[in-house]
Amino acid sequence: MSEPQNLPARTGVLVVGAGEAGVRVAASLRELGHDEPILLLGDEPHPPYQRPPLSKAFLDGTTDHDTLALRTPDFFREARIEVRTGRPVADLEIDDSGAGSARCAGGDTVAFDHLVLATGARARTLPIGGADLDGVCTLRSLHDAETLRARLARAHRVVVLGAGYIGLEAAAVASARGLDTTVVERENRLLSRVSAAPLSEFLLDRHRAWGVRFELDTEVREIVGDSGRVQAVKLADGRELPADLVVVGVGAVPGTELAEKLGLEVRRGIVVDTAGRTSHRGVFAAGDCTVLPHPHLSDELLGVESVQNANDQARAVAAAVAGVAPPPPAVPWFWSDQRDLKLQIAGISSGHDSYVVRSSSSGNDVTVLYYREGALIASESVNRPKDFMAVKRALGKDRTIPPTAAADPDTLLKDLIIDRT
Repeated sequence: MSEPQNLPARTGVLVVGAGEAGVRVAASLRELGHDEPILLLGDEPHPPYQRPPLSKAFLDGTTDHDTLALRTPDFFREARIEVRTGRPVADLEIDDSGAGSARCAGGDTVAFDHLVLATGARARTLPIGGADLDGVCTLRSLHDAETLRARLARAHRVVVLGAGYIGLEAAAVASARGLDTTVVERENRLLSRVSAAPLSEFLLDRHRAWGVRFELDTEVREIVGDSGRVQAVKLADGRELPADLVVVGVGAVPGTELAEKLGLEVRRGIVVDTAGRTSHRGVFAAGDCTVLPHPHLSDELLGVESVQNANDQARAVAAAVAGVAPPPPAVPWFWSDQRDLKLQIAGISSGHDSYVVRSSSSGNDVTVLYYREGALIASESVNRPKDFMAVKRALGKDRTIPPTAAADPDTLLKDLIIDRT
């Protein structure tokens, strides 16, 4: 961006974080007619960009930097949204109303009337020896993706630590390049924290067919190197997996440091309500830095790391700041691309007590429908987009799909949608 990097002395709304959630807060405020000055402060040097392609199309080289921009410079200029990149916020002070001032790492300050924290999350690192060796990569930021893409072009043996979405997407890219690829996972199956066993088994079979090896139910003891460069991953049983590239995909840590300095309630993430209000009613938060009430389990909080959730939370925050009616609740959804597999998720499956599996005779697709007390709460579909759309539509209208009828993979789910009893 070409705007000067000096900060204004004062702004109406200060958004700390210039990712998906931060940009959507600012854009939504303008869409709602909010006319106060808006300032976005991003800690990365890049203009606001999309993160989902980083582990998918950007990593495999089918898209590049020009396609990553969240908004054009003209958009921000015409919307009168000031963006400052490379300006991490070091400290915040607020009064009882939520107004206050922010001090950046360089020492300059800006006063504000409203504060929104959209501080995102950072890649989790492993507390083991060798985690800082050359050739050990994470995948969260644009810089991470640029580094990993360059490393993949020179790699021969890749070890991926973690069989979550990021780990599996990285493994898919590596195996598509013909690289020797091994995934190490401490749990006994893939995606164990978020998916039922049938989906885990389907993905395991497909990745194995692509030549990926898996070490499940396996702990990593150390990353071994020589002259500062990674050479192998040492497992708890003493075996060593040779590697010239290690991808660490073991989750993310919400950015809660500023919230903690302000004394806001933090439990794994910044605790917010459905309007994005924190424990200080004048301070708001949105995106991957937050946890919010679980839709099925009344005593639990849930962190949802997805573009859709970031955008929906941001719209709710903008409505609250602007003092208008909140938008209707949205159905959570998420996707993951792994070579020729398109995984699409609708709803929140945690808290389910039963599930139904649908798969065609070809074996190239699968849908898992999740139920709680007989009512549909979520689905995960691989290469079955009609199933995904039907479930998303049903959940959006607070309706359900009978589990017995849904078990027939040839029956269209959209024809089975009924009212909840």
